[in-house]
Amino acid sequence: MKIRRIAAVWAAKGAEKISRHIFHRQGVTWAGKIALKIDPEILRELAGQIREAIFIVCGTNGKTTTNNILCAALEAEGNKVVCNHTGSNMLNGVTAAFVLAAGLDGNLDADYACIEIDEASTRRVFPYFKPDYMVLTNLFRDQLDRYGEIDITMNLLKEVMQSAPEMKVIVNGDDALSAFLAMDAGNEFITYGIDEQVMDQKESHEIREGRFCKKCGALLKYKFYHYSQLGDYTCTGCDFKRPGIRYAASEIEMGDGLSFTVEGRRVTAHYKGFYNIYNILAAYAAARTARVELPHLNGMLSEFNPENGRMEQFQVNGTKIILNLAKNPAGFNQNISAVMQDGQRKDLIIVINDNEQDGTDVSWLWDVDFDRFQDANVNSITVSGIRCQDMRLRLKYAEIPSMLEPDVEKAVCGRIEHGCGNLYVLVNYTALFSTRNVLRRLEERKTWTER
Repeated sequence: MKIRRIAAVWAAKGAEKISRHIFHRQGVTWAGKIALKIDPEILRELAGQIREAIFIVCGTNGKTTTNNILCAALEAEGNKVVCNHTGSNMLNGVTAAFVLAAGLDGNLDADYACIEIDEASTRRVFPYFKPDYMVLTNLFRDQLDRYGEIDITMNLLKEVMQSAPEMKVIVNGDDALSAFLAMDAGNEFITYGIDEQVMDQKESHEIREGRFCKKCGALLKYKFYHYSQLGDYTCTGCDFKRPGIRYAASEIEMGDGLSFTVEGRRVTAHYKGFYNIYNILAAYAAARTARVELPHLNGMLSEFNPENGRMEQFQVNGTKIILNLAKNPAGFNQNISAVMQDGQRKDLIIVINDNEQDGTDVSWLWDVDFDRFQDANVNSITVSGIRCQDMRLRLKYAEIPSMLEPDVEKAVCGRIEHGCGNLYVLVNYTALFSTRNVLRRLEERKTWTER
């Protein structure tokens, strides 16, 4: 009944505002939970009101940034888009994205939906709607105590892909695991990737997740690779190899920003991190697959500020601060590469928690190539968070000195007062929102003497 849907929308909007303004929390998850409690069919009904197409974004790393870039690109072309910008990507968060975008009359006015979904939550979301497109960014080992090995995630995604046979999959063809999954599931798939060697693989000590062919088990041979298992691969035992790339990036340039060529078009962005080429390329491939021309893409990217702790920038008392999420070995190694792109002297704060959403097993820290910080022109490293002692021990074995400050705000203030004016704060999942709040609060102070 529509009256039930209207009541759910009103209640959800009220809960989100109370949570945000009174309790200083996002409130998105609660909004979705309340809406589903009042009207269990609200997600199905609102998703059915999308006029053009529903995109979902899945994968281990890059979901939030890719999803937000895709949303911004569609909006730059004059479209109305539903998006879970905050990265709340389980059933309640997905529901909230639609409910909070609805009008007070319980209806939705939107051309597209761009929805990031946690891989383990796809099974709960797909019964409510079948997306038109899935963007699959990559598959890395992540939170073993929550997800298990990669095979479990791949089997789950294969199941949901096959439950939506009309859904097209836009897949990172440079990732042998993602490419095999797309081929194995049977959905129509479109590939994107990077067509040239960019990184010097001799400098890397990374552990590759997909060293062996998922089809026959033989070792994969690489013509070149970019990081982790991403690159140009061929199986040594069967016919499996990197598929032909439909949306291929070439002429890669990195420095103060990023630029590459795809479909004869030069794409530029002002932020760092080689992995962001993949994020932009994934969003580009998704929009183009849906036949959106994107004439305003570069203009959008010039103004796009990655939010929610994805290379998010702050200025506090003359110190430039960059906050970035680093929640697994592949992601952390790419964070290190992004830090090393900055040749200036810099301070680092690394915040590690082990709450349930992080995964309580922090042994993954030993798979991160922290030794590279020795050559990164680092002024100081401070470790913080619940598992700061584990992080300090890991750095000790890499022969890198660090300072200990479990309280994140004290750690940040210490570097603002005694650092070099260029600060990187790298955090894992549950530290992200609280650390971002600290940085926003410090940034909003009128004078530093208020402290």
